[in-house]
Amino acid sequence: LPKVIAFLTAWVNDLGGDIKGGGKSSAAADKVVEEIRAKGGKAVANYDSVEDGEKLIQTALDAFGKIVFFFFFFYCVFNFIPDLIHRVHLRGAFMVTRAAWNHMKNQKFGRIIMTASTAGIYGNFGQANYSAAKLGLYGLANTLAIEGRKYNIHCNTIAPTAGSRLTQSVMPPDLVESMKPEYVAPLVLWLCHEQCKENGGLFEVGGGWIGKLRWERSQGHIVRHKNQRMTPEAVRDHWDNICDFTDAAKPVSIQEGLQMVVEVLSKVDSEGGVSGNPTASAASASAVGQKLPPTSFSFSHTQCIIYALGVGMSTKDPDHLRFLYEGHEDFSCLPTFGVIPSQAAMMDGGLASVPGLNIDFTRVLHGEQYLELYKPLPTSGMSSFAVAAHTRKQAQIISVNTYSGDELVCYNQWSVFVVGAGGFGGKRTSDRAKALVPPPNRAPDAVVTDSTTRDQAALYRLSGDWNPLHIDPSFAAMGGFKAPILHGLCSFGFAARHVLKQYANNDPSRFKAIKVRFVKPVLPGQSLQTEMWKEGNRIHIQCKVKETDAVVLSGAYVDLHGAAEGGGLQSELVFAEIGRRIKDLGSELVKKVNAVFGWEITKNGKTAAQWTIDLKSGTGSLHKGPYSGKADVTFTVSDEDFMEVVQGKLNPQKAFFAGKLKVRGNIMMSQKLEVILKDYAKL
Repeated sequence: LPKVIAFLTAWVNDLGGDIKGGGKSSAAADKVVEEIRAKGGKAVANYDSVEDGEKLIQTALDAFGKIVFFFFFFYCVFNFIPDLIHRVHLRGAFMVTRAAWNHMKNQKFGRIIMTASTAGIYGNFGQANYSAAKLGLYGLANTLAIEGRKYNIHCNTIAPTAGSRLTQSVMPPDLVESMKPEYVAPLVLWLCHEQCKENGGLFEVGGGWIGKLRWERSQGHIVRHKNQRMTPEAVRDHWDNICDFTDAAKPVSIQEGLQMVVEVLSKVDSEGGVSGNPTASAASASAVGQKLPPTSFSFSHTQCIIYALGVGMSTKDPDHLRFLYEGHEDFSCLPTFGVIPSQAAMMDGGLASVPGLNIDFTRVLHGEQYLELYKPLPTSGMSSFAVAAHTRKQAQIISVNTYSGDELVCYNQWSVFVVGAGGFGGKRTSDRAKALVPPPNRAPDAVVTDSTTRDQAALYRLSGDWNPLHIDPSFAAMGGFKAPILHGLCSFGFAARHVLKQYANNDPSRFKAIKVRFVKPVLPGQSLQTEMWKEGNRIHIQCKVKETDAVVLSGAYVDLHGAAEGGGLQSELVFAEIGRRIKDLGSELVKKVNAVFGWEITKNGKTAAQWTIDLKSGTGSLHKGPYSGKADVTFTVSDEDFMEVVQGKLNPQKAFFAGKLKVRGNIMMSQKLEVILKDYAKL
């Protein structure tokens, strides 16, 4: 602790009152300041009431120029009138926090520690006013933790047991000595450290012991059923189930707290009971599982160029010319143009045509988008579509397959929400929905920033999204927006082309798929900043508005084909043969092998292809690219060494011990490969 204090810069506030709350003295604060200075730290005292939060913060700013963290500790004062207790403990904490908050936001760092009490957590006889104030501090801290997270401001709460000016008069001296504040301070110092990622935690601490608390919620019991009143007798009869903490849930957010209620509504709906929004559920009942008639869309190079301009491409960048000039030798269509024909199909034959679904389009929000390409998009042609609609609670999933002739070109999945609709019916989740993936917990590998123009939305809408929300101020106001907003798919296009340039040299043939969640709107004229993390052929992305640091695309990723995929890999032929054998003899192979094998084929030291042989489920399958499941064993080997192994020229064991063949997972499963490579593949 003395070593830590030597680096400490602190401001110390103490009004200096006695244990009954009376009087005023500078002695208590001055004593702590002297102790810190004696250890080599820097400190300044303040004697104002915590209700004068601005004065406290100004003292620190005048002395040190910034606020890094603060720790609220107020002596326990009993028998006060309730108003004063709340003013000191709860309102005082609020006032000081409010005074410091913007300083922490601006410097993108802050740590706040609230001091609650076990009296607030558990209650205590004769301390109703104090208990209420102390638990109120924990509620305040929880909300600050949520609101401060994006600004790197963390807020935690401690409930300490320690000797103090108050407790020394009621505790035996030896107990006061064994409960020194020194046994609390290290927890506070760690929670204030920049390396500590804890946020929203609640800790009991004292005597050298620290414990973290969390909420538990029983699984409960539904006491409301179809065409029946909910009665107190039903509550009484199921009281044991309601209070049974077997397999208890541990919610950590208000969303998780509400999840059970939403699931209950879904269960009651499914048996024909009362729904959270009966009108919406009735209207959407016929929307579940709809397959709509095919539609068609024709386009030329003009539409491809307009789209490229709409997502920010410019002749200022020579690399963009291949997407802007039809006479360029490598003239190409941006991969994300794949959403445009799909959108036309969805609006003409999809969302607007789902039977029984009456929607106010001023309240439609685009929630998520997934696009997968099976081949590079043509720069002109006629496309046809197969559209299927599936619903889940509060969202409709529209799946669109796009064909050029009989050939499948790309697949889109739209998740659409309606503000205030209360649910489309159907299940809360859908196994058809492509999952979002959070980025790695490290600094981005690359960051690209692009400015949108004031007319960006006006330009993008020429690609076919004519929603007046993006151009008409009065219509935007009807939807609850202060001004017309940028299309989410425009931000989507910006982010995708950032990845394409950063990691694929603007080669559209490298693009495989993209998934995003639309979080917040962007105003035309703001700058978009795309943060990227490379994990093999998957590029995790997060897109922000640079001016506000608000996240606009989250849980997002772009999958790329390896640089060598599509040519130059001899192993492609081997896996093609394995795929044919699985198709013919899959059921028999599943019985014999019952395992999932992953392969990472490298070329020039980099991953060039990924394959998964699934001989555990169904009739077996061969999958190319990133695999969403878990392989029992995964092999990493170069393309050349792989061919040597399967042709019998290189012994697998020798390859393993020579470091040419790397294995992770259940290595014993590798023995079953002989069934695939020799008995059936005939390689």
